[in-house]
Amino acid sequence: MSTRYCCPNCKTNRSRFNIVEQVAHAVRLDPQTGEVIERFESTDNPGPLHTVYNGPARRIQCAVCGLVEDEMTFMKFGEK
Repeated sequence: MSTRYCCPNCKTNRSRFNIVEQVAHAVRLDPQTGEVIERFESTDNPGPLHTVYNGPARRIQCAVCGLVEDEMTFMKFGEK
């Protein structure tokens, strides 16, 4: 990873960040108890009423001010 970051909130941090790897788990919950009834694997088809997660796989948190945003936001500010 050789990408320069800069925090868009505090605008001074260029060196201290937390990289948050996101892993989505498709599940079906019991509406009364909240317990997991069914867990879908990546090869399973969760059905027509379940949208597959299509968000970013990685988010960045500024370790100075705590802002959490998409990696591209920090990369764009790092270019300046």
